[in-house]
Amino acid sequence: MATIIPFKAIRPTKEEAATIAALPYDVYSRKEAYEKVKEQPASFLAIDRPETQFSTDVDMYSEAVYNKAAQMLNQWIDEGRFIKDDSDFYYLYELTMDGRSQTGIVACASIDDYQNSVIKKHENTRAEKEQDRIHHVDTCSAQTGPIFLAYKSDSMINGVVSKTKTKPPVYDFTAEDGIRHRCWVIDKMMDKALITTAFDKMASIYIADGHHRAASAVKVGLKRRAENPGYTGKEDFNFFLSVLFPDEELKIYDYNRVVKDLNGMAPEELLEELDSVVDILETSDSPIRPKLKGQWSMLLENTWYLCQVKSELLVNDPVEGLDVSLLQNLVLEPLLGIEDPKTDSRIDFVGGIRGLEELERRCKSDCKVAFAMYPTSIQELFDVADAGLLMPPKSTWFEPKLRSGLFIHKI
Repeated sequence: MATIIPFKAIRPTKEEAATIAALPYDVYSRKEAYEKVKEQPASFLAIDRPETQFSTDVDMYSEAVYNKAAQMLNQWIDEGRFIKDDSDFYYLYELTMDGRSQTGIVACASIDDYQNSVIKKHENTRAEKEQDRIHHVDTCSAQTGPIFLAYKSDSMINGVVSKTKTKPPVYDFTAEDGIRHRCWVIDKMMDKALITTAFDKMASIYIADGHHRAASAVKVGLKRRAENPGYTGKEDFNFFLSVLFPDEELKIYDYNRVVKDLNGMAPEELLEELDSVVDILETSDSPIRPKLKGQWSMLLENTWYLCQVKSELLVNDPVEGLDVSLLQNLVLEPLLGIEDPKTDSRIDFVGGIRGLEELERRCKSDCKVAFAMYPTSIQELFDVADAGLLMPPKSTWFEPKLRSGLFIHKI
């Protein structure tokens, strides 16, 4: 049973929402974050990446930097850029990209559900990546970046969503990247009760994106429990900010691979070696996109090849049967010598949102071969998580990205 609860959000005024809303902190390099905040100083990225308020020679992980985030958050609240809801509400958050919309429930999820695997993961987290957000959340006493959760579509929740969206939204703006954002407040007691009950009947919900943010929020909650041995379990630090989307509305993009050399082989040697693991279905001077699971396309020496894994090599296993696993196990490791894609500097990953043209650009600049993947499905993600297993790195790319700063959960 999943414990999902409404909460008192701190959120921008209607006039400030479009200005404040920011892409997640971790999509920017340090240099990019400085440039973005210089261009848009009123963006929430200034708080999510508080090192941008200091010179570049300052340690971005110093106490002064995190204290600056807390100071700015409180200042922006005091200046009236944010409002504080005085009752516990659920909220709707709709994102529309390229004509496709997905609508999530903004709520708080339980750190106990994370600990007990009611909230299921499909990726490992790295401790060093968690530390930054642990310090940020703990110092600000606020969760500012929501975790992207997925659930199996539910008719009861769908009914509340449909009814709520007949009302005017509290926010409605289109960001500079063309993505439209609309939000509503779910304030009716019956609607809130229906949502809570519907999630309470679910055996599992799933982290789609934001594994490190989730792990960090949970660790801060556990820290607060240790500091407050008389805690009841109802305190805000027992929960973390989330947006929960029905599986049927989600789209996972391909997560493609580029490799900087051919491991000492000539292009014709690689093609010869590939002959034992794939059938070449098509070649072209123009980009070819894989059409089915079990396929990938390869760019080598300005030629695109549509590759189909030989049927006898397909695997009926939640992890080993993933296309990214087949590529790793049949090509990247045995032929190109990439044993650990997490640490090997010879491989890089390109989100499908950047298009196949980016693979062509990389092969003309710093890489010798590129692989365009067929996207992992949401069902494959569920299957891996349900089996208690983990996906290889860079298996899923979700778009559009949730904005930070639209909903803040104080702990």
